[in-house]
Amino acid sequence: MMLHEQCEARCPDAGTDAAPQALPREIWRWSATEMAAQIANGTVSSREVVASCLARIADTNDRINAITHVDPEKALRAADAADAARSAGRPLGPLHGVPVTIKVNIDVTGEATTHGVAAKHDLLATSDSPVTSNVLRAGAVIVGRTNTPAFSLRWFTENDLHGRTLNPWHEALTPGGSSGGASAAVASGMCPIAHGNDLAGSIRYPAYACGVAGIRPTAGRVPSYTPTSGNARTFAAQLFAVQGPIARTVADLRLGLGAMAARDVRDPVWVPAPLSWPDAAEPCRVALIDEIDGVAIDPQVRDALHRAAAWLEQEGYRVERPAPPRLRDAADVWMSIAMTEIRSEFAETVAALADERARLAVRDMLAHHDPSTDLRHYIQAFGRRDALRREWNLLLEQFPLVLMPTSCHLPFEWGLDQEGPDALARILDDQVPLTAIAALNLPGLSVPTGLSDGVPVGVQLVAGAFREDRCLAAGEVIERDARMPNAYA
Repeated sequence: MMLHEQCEARCPDAGTDAAPQALPREIWRWSATEMAAQIANGTVSSREVVASCLARIADTNDRINAITHVDPEKALRAADAADAARSAGRPLGPLHGVPVTIKVNIDVTGEATTHGVAAKHDLLATSDSPVTSNVLRAGAVIVGRTNTPAFSLRWFTENDLHGRTLNPWHEALTPGGSSGGASAAVASGMCPIAHGNDLAGSIRYPAYACGVAGIRPTAGRVPSYTPTSGNARTFAAQLFAVQGPIARTVADLRLGLGAMAARDVRDPVWVPAPLSWPDAAEPCRVALIDEIDGVAIDPQVRDALHRAAAWLEQEGYRVERPAPPRLRDAADVWMSIAMTEIRSEFAETVAALADERARLAVRDMLAHHDPSTDLRHYIQAFGRRDALRREWNLLLEQFPLVLMPTSCHLPFEWGLDQEGPDALARILDDQVPLTAIAALNLPGLSVPTGLSDGVPVGVQLVAGAFREDRCLAAGEVIERDARMPNAYA
């Protein structure tokens, strides 16, 4: 029996997110938007909402292992403080009293930033990362920390410290990585919004694998910094790695992104860009990418793209198939820059501290990176990146939205990245749409389109820099027509 069937057996009335009249124990089914609204108007208390999600975690997490650390007393104290603030008439933030989770690779004061590594199990944070500070200032209540592969370097979420996270739809499939704990927690109803981060697809791929929504913002949109990791950030950490939300609805992504994106001077990359523009909801020309040079796209993924294109056209978008941009070249730029940085120093840390599965995956990724790459080639990669970004800007001037795969393959079976360099080469091919968009520093939204034989499938929407609002508006169209079921229903 699959995990979602087991949840259905325990909750036979499961279906779409419950209305406000649901029993308090079932509040975990609500969206974050609904939770925030009902807390604000006094229909329910934050304590009731948080207690419901904590009960869901207690019922579900032993099986799925999405959340590595829960402190119920601390969460309920925070909920009580949120209720007291409302009773006192204080201004309420957009996430006031709403449960969220934070990934174990950023800092939460007084808790361990483990990175999924045994050697860091007692690395206690003495201050919050910016994104943590922002969601707390928005009123959110942290109900748990979510799992990641060691050092967040795999598309499969497991490690020797916290164990393996299961996909709520099918335990033989990866929940994605590195934010696999975040996506599995959201998909199984443990929280409505989860924090994730994305260097090479680590928000978008877990959302895709677990049948939920996740947005990779433009670098500079959400402030990023991990005090326990020190002050030195490489180029890839500054402009490839971003923080963002994972949620069951696109509306909740918008809510979470708005909260996460507040200014924090500790990130010099942060940009005070508007979260919305006047033309965000206007249908526009859409470039459909359903062919990628040298990469085979699964028929199920291609079908998802064409269904999404039809739904957008019904809403007034004009979908066309221009000459495909150079996605493979952009993915190669990602490899040239990110893997050069990893090889230069971080690979030694991985070899010394990570578990054997992470070491093997990194070793096989490095096998596809030229070890003779020197400073000259590294610099040339920046020039190639600049040229590609110029090409994409020209494309996005004509087609303000791009519809493309999130991954070219249905969610991988567990352990594929442990099967040698050839298997890793296949993974890198399938993930070209993820790494290319990261290299170009464009926002990408992964939104589900439904199930293929019980396995989640979806698409990626890409827009110009800081135009996450275009992605979200089109994503809501796809979400409405897809009618994606919940993993627990």
